[in-house]
Amino acid sequence: MKNLIIIGARGFGREYCNSLKLYENYGKEFIIKGFLDDKVEALDVFSGYPPILSSVEEYEIEEDDIFTCALGDPIYRKKYVNIVKQKGGAFMTLIDSKSIIHPDAQIGEGVMISAFCSISANVTIGDFSTVQPFCNFGHDAIVGSFCAIESYSFMGGFSSIGNNVTLHTRSTILPHIKVGDNSIVGAGSVVLRNVKSNTTVFGVPAKKIDF
Repeated sequence: MKNLIIIGARGFGREYCNSLKLYENYGKEFIIKGFLDDKVEALDVFSGYPPILSSVEEYEIEEDDIFTCALGDPIYRKKYVNIVKQKGGAFMTLIDSKSIIHPDAQIGEGVMISAFCSISANVTIGDFSTVQPFCNFGHDAIVGSFCAIESYSFMGGFSSIGNNVTLHTRSTILPHIKVGDNSIVGAGSVVLRNVKSNTTVFGVPAKKIDF
C-alpha cells in the first residue's frame, strides 16, 4: 500500500483529493497521506481533508511515500516536481477508471487523467501533464510534458502541443495543428493554424493576443 502525498492544497488540490477517493484502486493500492504546501493554513477553513504535512522543501520522504502534483500552473508544477525528484521521490500516474484509454496510448510518469476522458489510438500524454474531466484526444495526438488540459477540451487526430502548454476550458485543436512550447490557448478557442512557442491565442478562430 502506497501513501499518496498531494503537492498543493489549494483549489485544485482539494478538488483532486475528493476525486481520488472515488478511484477503484483507492484503499487497495494507495491511500492519501496528506498535502505538501507552503501555506500551512490553506485548509483551515475547510473540513474533511487530510493534513498539510509540511512544505515541499522541508518534507523528508518516508518509505512507501509516492507523490502526485495538483498545481495547475505548469511552471510551478515543474519546479516542485523537480524538488521532490531530486530527493528521490517517485510519482504515481493516476487514471480515473471512468475514462476510456486505448491500449496503444502512451501515458507518461506522474500524469493525472480525470473522469470521462477519451484517449484514442497511439495518443501520447507526456510526463506530469494533467487532464481534467470530459477531454477528448483523437488518434495520434501528442501532448508534451507539464501541460494542463482543462475540462471539455479537444485535440484532433495528429495534432500536437509542446511542453508547458495550457489549454483552457473547451479549447479545440483541429487535426494536424501544432501548438508550440509554453503557449496558452484561451477558453473556448478554436485553433485553426499552427501556434508558435511562447504565444497566447484566444477566440474563434484563435488569434494571437498580447498583454
